[in-house]
Amino acid sequence: MPQKNTFTSNRMISGYAKLGHFEEARRLFDVTAWRSIVTWTIMVGACSQSGSFNEALVLYREMLRSGLIPDRVTIVALLSSCQSTEMVDCVLEVHAHVVKFGFDDSVQVSNTLVDSYCKSGLLGLGKKLFDEMPDRDSVTYNALLVGCSKEGVYNEAVELFIMMREEGLKPSQFTFSGVLSTATGLDNLALGLQVHSLVVRTNFHWNVFVVNSLLDFYSKSDRLGDARELFEEMADRDNVSYNVMISGYSWKGMVEEVSKLFQELQFSSFDRKLFPFASLLSVAGSLPSLETGKRIHAQVIVSGAACDDLVANALIDMYAKCRELGTAELIFSAKSQKNAVSWTAIISGYVQNGLDEEALKTFCEMRKAGAVPDRATFSSVLSASAELAVLVLGRQLHCCVLQLGLSSNVFVGSALLDMYAKCGCLGDTEEAFREIPNPNIVSWNALVAAHAQNGRAREAVGLFDEMVCRGIKPDSVTFLSILSACSHAGFVEEGLEFFDAIEKPTKEHYACAVDLLGRVGRFDDVESLLNRMPFAADDIIWNSVLNSCRKHGNEDLAKRAADKLFGMDLSDAAPYVIMSNIYSRAGRWEEAAGVKKLMRERGVRKETGYSWVETKDKIYVFSSGDETNPRFGEIWTKLEELGEEMKKAGYKPDTSCVLKNLDDEEIKADGLRRHSERLAIGFALITFPPGTPIRVMKNLRTCADCHEAIKVMSKVLGREITVRDSSRFHHFKAGICSCRDYW
Repeated sequence: MPQKNTFTSNRMISGYAKLGHFEEARRLFDVTAWRSIVTWTIMVGACSQSGSFNEALVLYREMLRSGLIPDRVTIVALLSSCQSTEMVDCVLEVHAHVVKFGFDDSVQVSNTLVDSYCKSGLLGLGKKLFDEMPDRDSVTYNALLVGCSKEGVYNEAVELFIMMREEGLKPSQFTFSGVLSTATGLDNLALGLQVHSLVVRTNFHWNVFVVNSLLDFYSKSDRLGDARELFEEMADRDNVSYNVMISGYSWKGMVEEVSKLFQELQFSSFDRKLFPFASLLSVAGSLPSLETGKRIHAQVIVSGAACDDLVANALIDMYAKCRELGTAELIFSAKSQKNAVSWTAIISGYVQNGLDEEALKTFCEMRKAGAVPDRATFSSVLSASAELAVLVLGRQLHCCVLQLGLSSNVFVGSALLDMYAKCGCLGDTEEAFREIPNPNIVSWNALVAAHAQNGRAREAVGLFDEMVCRGIKPDSVTFLSILSACSHAGFVEEGLEFFDAIEKPTKEHYACAVDLLGRVGRFDDVESLLNRMPFAADDIIWNSVLNSCRKHGNEDLAKRAADKLFGMDLSDAAPYVIMSNIYSRAGRWEEAAGVKKLMRERGVRKETGYSWVETKDKIYVFSSGDETNPRFGEIWTKLEELGEEMKKAGYKPDTSCVLKNLDDEEIKADGLRRHSERLAIGFALITFPPGTPIRVMKNLRTCADCHEAIKVMSKVLGREITVRDSSRFHHFKAGICSCRDYW
């Protein structure tokens, strides 16, 4: 009799679950007196389907405690819920049980394990299990192929596809989706076209899921015409079809096409709740257009889609990109269930708006809340850590990455590489690069930029050549980095060769070329280049010209550049300060005063210079003349003692760096000693153990006198001092700077 009742209960629980009535299914399960393995399996599966992943795991453990042994179906049902980085421990636990209960000979169980490992970020373990399987089918290959594609391990994904074809296994819709995503990641148009041909030959061209993948491939391969043609030919379209096309048009800034598709959607029979609001909000954020975003938000509310997690996260992202962080924070706070994507959206918002400290604080809150960060989260927080140059925290984040098994991910690896580079740790940068299984263009760009910023231009050029030899096509960012490297090192002819190799130079590339020529005083060539540009010079280019004029004393061109910048009505104080500096050095105090007066009249304020040093558990920040540090007396005494030793070594203050019209040279020299980077170095000298390398970060460009002074300090002290300013890294050692006084 109990068995009959259990059979009936099982049917009813299963029925409720299939209809989406999870609470009713759970209530019936709780009152069922005698539960078989089938009962438990049905309920575990119901939890998985409803997204209650933790509850599925709790039920599974409760079942084990009751003395029941799971079967293969139970294991598969549970593993279907373990498909995010938050469930890493669950996958490992279940795998142990698979071996313990002898299910490791089941292809179905092993397939689900491979899939779970890949989706929870443990691609390495997924590959290991794949290699150990005596029997594999198309599902096995699909699981690993899709996993490799999502993690950016594209070459291995292609190899898996080839192996699958060689073994005579038929591709499924998931195979095509994975390999098309791989073709997109590799920017391999030929591969995508071959796959499209295979789609037609295998009669999958009617499959909406596969055609959507083709749409995505064509739109991301800059062939929107082909994507649109395919879209028009589709017999059936779903919300994903519209989503892909809208995303494709938004990437190209084709707002009118996006509007047309959205209007078409509004007159269609699609449920408004299924509209691609997330993509539309992404369009508003990428423009950015707050007005457009608000209109879409209104439609979200009317349609009842505001409770959709994906849409809510897209709203947070859109408002953050439109610099409406207050609204983004309100939406985030109102969410009752915050997953990793929600946390990442607000953290990314802070990073995009330059609030790096807030981003790191929010990351700590995320960890306390129990949410497990994913690769997108780490990309953002590592970026924040890089901007602040907080090495201790960066290393802690690296440990988290290793613990979660994300170190092999190309995106996380590239973010780690960038973090170490911006902290001036080239050795760690190169090590992080070596740990990336298949570095992509982003990884190579970060490595080239790291060497460029750290004064290793020749190595940067060598890396560029190596990258090309390995079949990685340089992009716009690559050329920016290599031009910057040549500019800072004085490799003029080599830099011009790189510039000429760019098919369509952007304004940023022209700015680098102007800087390259201006740094060596080739002002005739600078003017020739300015006249040849297909667009008007912007503030970045004129600032570059002005800086070069300051260095070489070209007052006439400096005045022209400054007038251009003053005419742009910018809030940036840099051109005013530089022009005032030029006049001050020439002893033209009235003209210098006139520039300062214009600056005051326009309400332009000079940005405060800050320098900071990092200890094991704290960051200490200093501004010029700052006496607020409790140990200021010790700092000043140390700097005065050091100053005497520096004089003996031949150092003489360059008081032309003082913009004030003062007659007393000693007062000028005293002001220079109070610059923020020197106070930071003084603090490090009384805090760090003797001989420890000193790392100082500064938000502005270091002045010529401080640069010369720190060179002498490194010689007198016999220790390495690294300063990162707004221009580059300066590694001072034995009286020599890595920039060779060329910055």
